[in-house]
Amino acid sequence: MTSHIPDKMVHGGTVRWYTKHSEIDLLDFSASINPFPPIATVTPPDEDAITSYPDDRYEELKEAIAIHFRRSPEEVTLGNGSVEVIRTFCAATLGPGMRAAIIPPTFGEYEMGVHLAGGAVTTDPGDAAVRFLCNPNNPDGTLTSRDAVLALLDDLPDGQRLFVDEAFIELADPTESVSDIRHPALFVSRSITKSFAVPGLRFGFGLGDPDLVADLEARRLPWTVNAWAEAFALRALRHIDDLAESRRLIREERARLIHELRALGLAPYPSAANYLLIPLPCPAPVLAAAMIIQGILVRDCTSFGLPDAIRVAVRRRDENRKLVEALAGCLP
Repeated sequence: MTSHIPDKMVHGGTVRWYTKHSEIDLLDFSASINPFPPIATVTPPDEDAITSYPDDRYEELKEAIAIHFRRSPEEVTLGNGSVEVIRTFCAATLGPGMRAAIIPPTFGEYEMGVHLAGGAVTTDPGDAAVRFLCNPNNPDGTLTSRDAVLALLDDLPDGQRLFVDEAFIELADPTESVSDIRHPALFVSRSITKSFAVPGLRFGFGLGDPDLVADLEARRLPWTVNAWAEAFALRALRHIDDLAESRRLIREERARLIHELRALGLAPYPSAANYLLIPLPCPAPVLAAAMIIQGILVRDCTSFGLPDAIRVAVRRRDENRKLVEALAGCLP
């Protein structure tokens, strides 16, 4: 008898599929990628790195991450994107009959990871083994302050873990991060590829208690971070401080885009991130289909449980203008 496997989660960033299956040249507002990355090019690693297996211990990479976040390498785990980190974490901490607290709407891969581990999802954190917090939250961009996260950590019931996903925090406000906090119940997931606009490289990492990290490292696939991703991650870590300029430009463009969306009669949610959640006066699938005809790909938020909302990335000014013009022509 085969156990039930959940359906795959819906994600944005499907522009390559649409490009391949249609003749429409699309601007992708469905994937929330830094429009102002400090590193513009991806340089290949040394030839020796391509013709040899990666060192599965990733000592240099873990050391670089540990130095930046003021942790030890034993507190660092890696993954082929943050989704692998999420799933490995769930496999290590959950099992049949165990519950995880997830407050919707939020990133769907937490629920997927829980179900694949045999666990169940609840909105009541009282009896949960794990509590998930996306910070800033996806899809609405709400940023929970560092003090609030630490207060939540202090109030955790005995035996409960707190998983904090900070995939977008470098594009929001890294001073609110808890990545530097050592606590046996805290695990923080991070991503570099969104901030540096290279999601195709697939690299994520996590920071947590050494015993838990050792468990995750034993469970993850060998050589899961390829040589290209490893080389870029090492380079990007030297440029993280340069993201301050990205945040400044994103704040400017986000404020301008919010103003223009409000002029259309829309009411986007306040956001600290590089994306906006926009309630609609019509079903999201209908508007999303109309926008594709106009050459714009937006994120239909039906899979978040929001069938009358879309999420759009904050892009460069001329691109944001095209988004607003397309919306003006597609809204009922």
